[in-house]
Amino acid sequence: MPVYTVLIVDDEPLICQGIRSLLADSGLPIRNIVTATSGHEALDHVRMEDVDLIITDIQMPGMSGIELMHQAKMIKPWVQTFVVSAHESFQYAQMAIRLGAKDYLIKPLDHGQFLDRVRDVLLTAEKPKETGLAEGAEAVRERFRMRELKPRQIEALKGLLEGAPQDAESLEALGLDVRGPYFSVIKLQLEIEDRPFAGKEKELLRYGALNIVCELLDGEWRHHAFFSGRDEITVVLQWDLSRDQEASVSPIHQMEMLARSMHHNLRKVLGIGCTLGISQVLTGLRYLPELNEQSRKAIEWNRSHDDHHVFYYGDLQRGPVREDPTEEELRVQNNRIVETAKAYIDEHYAKKGLTLLEVAQQIHVSPNYLSYLFKKYMGCNLWEYVVKLRMEESRRLLLNTDLRRYEIAERVGYESPEHFSKMFKKYFGASPSELKK
Repeated sequence: MPVYTVLIVDDEPLICQGIRSLLADSGLPIRNIVTATSGHEALDHVRMEDVDLIITDIQMPGMSGIELMHQAKMIKPWVQTFVVSAHESFQYAQMAIRLGAKDYLIKPLDHGQFLDRVRDVLLTAEKPKETGLAEGAEAVRERFRMRELKPRQIEALKGLLEGAPQDAESLEALGLDVRGPYFSVIKLQLEIEDRPFAGKEKELLRYGALNIVCELLDGEWRHHAFFSGRDEITVVLQWDLSRDQEASVSPIHQMEMLARSMHHNLRKVLGIGCTLGISQVLTGLRYLPELNEQSRKAIEWNRSHDDHHVFYYGDLQRGPVREDPTEEELRVQNNRIVETAKAYIDEHYAKKGLTLLEVAQQIHVSPNYLSYLFKKYMGCNLWEYVVKLRMEESRRLLLNTDLRRYEIAERVGYESPEHFSKMFKKYFGASPSELKK
């Protein structure tokens, strides 16, 4: 049986310790229990540890539980999350579920119910084998129930995406919800046709892929997902931004997390590779053909970046120019993005609460694409670069000044001396006091 690492996050240390003791005495297959008293400290644990489950409060100073979930999912889309909160808010619960939370429990906890839910989450978090049909067609048939829209519904949606005039009443009569008012499109290009399987097994893979996509969408996402080509799945998403924006996580960031999760799960469960294109968000059905074309163009950029799999159209087509950028224009643009990000980090690395999202917002690019470009051009990921700057500066201060540990921690951007010491020892292999000696 697998063993798991659980991260508990609450700004009340006593609550962290209470939940930790409860889990430690539960008999559940938990190898390691880590606690954090802020979202920023928790993110460093997500970056450093192989965390399987995050149990977090919602309202915390500095970074809310919602923002923590968002940031953690950008780092590791597959991490499981679980909310424990004193706030019985429908809005919080709704956004938590959309960001992938497995449950939303209200304090004070019913211990039995809490442990039952943790047990359920850990069991579903068990990593399936990446078999790619190694278990045979029957195993895939057993795992997935065939699900797809009716042929007339698919034809109507294809017509909308291709610009054919459609009557709203006729669409509703077909059982299609197209109220919007905002729309976006995610397109998946599956890598199935060239796989060494028989035709029947390939069809099972296709339907298995559609089921995984739909399972990730079901619940909070208003969507229609269908095969728009032999190995192409199109997802039409609908948004009510007056509600969705209240939770401070933009639709683009939500779609990127969803797309990365789709990519991860398709590879993990079925062994299928894929490339995903994400459109912008526009108002009204009349823009669906444009959104469809944006998602298709975004996928095409995989030819220039075959080591990347999730593309947002707005990252690659910047500004009102309609012509596709040339390879040279993209190279110059990407260099500018990385140099601008590096300059911002060099100036702000000691800021408490600095995140990938903040850097991405400053230079008007998605976190997913910035993370990819930074690692490709700099040879390390963005947060490794932040930690390097913080650690080198902290060593300089330690060896050349009489500043105390808590003062150095404050100067290089850490919220607590204890967290600073953990990071310092992990980086240098010695504690601050040991290095100073």
